[in-house]
Amino acid sequence: MAKYLLASASGMGFLCLIAGLSPVQALPSLEIADKNVAVNQDDGSYQKNDSHQSDLANNISSKLLIANDSQKKLPSVNQQQKNQDLGVDSAVNFWQPITAQSASSSPSSDKLAQVTSVSQLSDVQPTDWAFQALQSLVERYGCIAGYPNQTYRGNRAMTRYEFAAGLNACLERINELIATATGDLVKKEDLATLQKLQEQFTAELTTLRGRVDAVEARTAELEANQFSTTTKLNGEVIIAGVGASGGAPNDSDPNIILVNRVRLNLTTSFTGKDSLITGLQAYNFLGGADGQGSLQQNLGLASPLLSASSARTSFEPQFPGINVNTLSGVSANSVQLYKLLYIFPVANKLTLFAGTAAETSDAFPAITPFYGEGQESISRFAGLNPVLRVSGGTSGTGLASAAGFIFNISPNLDLRALYGSVNANLPEKSANEAVPGVSTTPLGAGLFSGSSIIATQLTFKPSPALDIGLNYAHSYHEINILGTGLVSSDIGALAGVGAGTPVTLNSVGGTLTWRLSPKIALSGYGAAIFVDAASNSVNASTTFTSWMAGVHFRDLFKSGNTAGILFGQPLFRSDTGGSAQLTPTGDNRATPYHLEAYYRLQVSDNISITPGAFVLFNPEGNSNNETTTVGVLRTTFTF
Repeated sequence: MAKYLLASASGMGFLCLIAGLSPVQALPSLEIADKNVAVNQDDGSYQKNDSHQSDLANNISSKLLIANDSQKKLPSVNQQQKNQDLGVDSAVNFWQPITAQSASSSPSSDKLAQVTSVSQLSDVQPTDWAFQALQSLVERYGCIAGYPNQTYRGNRAMTRYEFAAGLNACLERINELIATATGDLVKKEDLATLQKLQEQFTAELTTLRGRVDAVEARTAELEANQFSTTTKLNGEVIIAGVGASGGAPNDSDPNIILVNRVRLNLTTSFTGKDSLITGLQAYNFLGGADGQGSLQQNLGLASPLLSASSARTSFEPQFPGINVNTLSGVSANSVQLYKLLYIFPVANKLTLFAGTAAETSDAFPAITPFYGEGQESISRFAGLNPVLRVSGGTSGTGLASAAGFIFNISPNLDLRALYGSVNANLPEKSANEAVPGVSTTPLGAGLFSGSSIIATQLTFKPSPALDIGLNYAHSYHEINILGTGLVSSDIGALAGVGAGTPVTLNSVGGTLTWRLSPKIALSGYGAAIFVDAASNSVNASTTFTSWMAGVHFRDLFKSGNTAGILFGQPLFRSDTGGSAQLTPTGDNRATPYHLEAYYRLQVSDNISITPGAFVLFNPEGNSNNETTTVGVLRTTFTF
């Protein structure tokens, strides 16, 4: 058979087959410090990640941020560590001469025996795509061997040394077959043809060799400087100027302020399909328990506790300057852990997630194109349906511990749900009061007691141009709040009822985006939050409603630029019952409205600048307040 392999151009194909099947070289032996040592050639690997987004919902929808069904293997350059693993002095040069054992080599006690059957290789299965080719090389030609532990490691990358050793072993075997043949194997015509082909493809072969050398050098450089074989680091830096006018009557306009928010996200995968997200952030927004130092407080539009307001920007944390679990202060630009979440698949259509610092938007995909705290809308109102923000669901400070699932019913339909506790790290509630009726641990204590939420979202895509999200959430709060941070009435949701009154919330909402064309989309949402006193001694209820509609533009005036124009009604009390007041004392009830426009200029792949403004009519549902305008110039750096 061998004489026909070299009698035609298919002989060259045989050599290519050897090169293609040589990720593990034939029978290497190492001479280190006068001893033959079996070397572990396990490589490092890196995970390929094609995209980064601020919320992990899109990452999960694309089968996880760093998930990839295949992993590319790179040869390891950390030879000192390999020497230590082998029990070899790290001062010894690892790369000693490697001699491939041919079929004619005599076995000895200090060399590995030739594998005579592919069945002797424990990690090679008949279902492997290269099984038959490997079987031929091992059993017919006897020029490919395994490792001392009877493994082949066929998915491992190959070095140039290993290629040379394997090729040499096979060529020696071929020479033996040629020597024992009875006839001429190569004719002059074949040699002439090969010489002619070599001359014709000299330039291509030279170019290919140069490319291989360049790839090898680049691979070595990447491996030497990689951050981690399992972890990818990305970040976002927001620097913005914010100015405002209007607000409560008789209040002066605040000065223009310069604020920042920095986030570093470490995304780690252990299997290639799971993700551990660790997020660190620092910001210089102020607020604290009473809102002191915040723009909203200076406008006179903030709640007296926790500075909730409709004048809040999209990239501002819900509870700036305070740890809401204990009402203790957090200094500006201090580093905090805002995200700690693990996401892992357990079945073909089922993914689970759990973490001690998580947000609803991590698991629930944002349907509206206006969502993107550093890239799209500039207000907190426009980004997400209020139902997702209930109970601190998008606090921006890692408020909730949560666990849940993602069930992909079909490519166009999935169901997601979670249970969250905002006080899981507290063993017991404090007996001390920060304000009358409110403990210094106002959210309660324990994983299954105190404030908590059960939330779910059904995402439906009936066509490529239409996305629909339906939300429901049931919450229990130890104090009288909504936990959205969207309006000042978020605190004291049951107006006229004590701040320490526990409440239950049932929230429903829907979000829709309709892409009229690849560059223009209509989007909007509607939401209703039903609040009831959870105390037997209090009979009170309130209903809040909100809606939004807008137009989103992609590649407006220039590729990569986006813009948005939207209008809607912030959360507003539409109905009350029992002892709850429809209009707080001193307010002149009026329906509030929100008008916003922004334009994002993509300066480069990593830098964008977004000028924009939003106008509040009847801010906080009180016509006594002046029409308020908030202008923002936001610069976002991503890496």
